[in-house]
Amino acid sequence: MTLRADPAPAAATRVPRFGPAQRRIHRATALLMGVCVVTAACLYVPQLAELVGRRDLVVRIHEWAGLALPVPVLAGLASRAFRADLGRLNRFGAHDRLWLRAALRRDKRREARPAGKFNAGQKVYASWVAGATLVMLGTGLLMWFTHLTPIQWRTNATFVHDWLALTLGIVLAGHIGMALGDPEARHGMRTGWVSEDWADREHPLWRR
Repeated sequence: MTLRADPAPAAATRVPRFGPAQRRIHRATALLMGVCVVTAACLYVPQLAELVGRRDLVVRIHEWAGLALPVPVLAGLASRAFRADLGRLNRFGAHDRLWLRAALRRDKRREARPAGKFNAGQKVYASWVAGATLVMLGTGLLMWFTHLTPIQWRTNATFVHDWLALTLGIVLAGHIGMALGDPEARHGMRTGWVSEDWADREHPLWRR
């Protein structure tokens, strides 16, 4: 009796998820956000401030990175694919409410968490980060142009800016942690392609 080798498994079918515009916008936004977070840490953590020094330079980098943060998204509005994704992120349906209820109950069954191209968690995250970024930009401008506003406004803006920055850092850490736990999602954002099995499992309502 001769032994036969098992046939090699077929390569997973890949489907397009993100085009060049979406990937570039995500990378540019992530880079600017990372610069804001790192420079903010250097300004507020005494040990980092002593290690880095040159506080004035760090402040200028933080300010200009914050001002530039909305630019990738605004430039991306020229892309039809990016505008379509923004429309999907901004639209909640009945399946999104099911996904959120399942998440709150910690129900991890796939059938309990229906999702289109973006699940409800991603939609909530995108909306929250967009709103937080605008608030951070507005309060940062009040802190920057000190001669244009009363001191009470600047004091309130500083309070909101600092505490929202801390909250934003925690949310971003959670986002990065979830991305690290899903290699296929990272592959999709890096290359634009995901496996068909992953798409059917994680986003069964996504009409590709």
